Amino acid sequence: MAGLIKEIQLFFEKQAFGVCAGLGEWMGIATSSIRLFFIYASFLTFGSPLIIYLSIAFVLNMRRHLRRRSTIWDY
Repeated sequence: MAGLIKEIQLFFEKQAFGVCAGLGEWMGIATSSIRLFFIYASFLTFGSPLIIYLSIAFVLNMRRHLRRRSTIWDY
């Protein structure tokens, strides 16, 4: 059972844009605490932190995309 839970956790960490992990590293807080904050805040405020989460995910995705972008001068 513990192995299945660990596999599910790894799947969601890969698929969830890495927002909580990135914020945790940046602020020095445990990733699980940040995830719980987003979950509880989403229930209490009817989903508005979800907009913040998706905005951060978009910014992180764009930063990764811009770093990987190659130009004609790279060849």
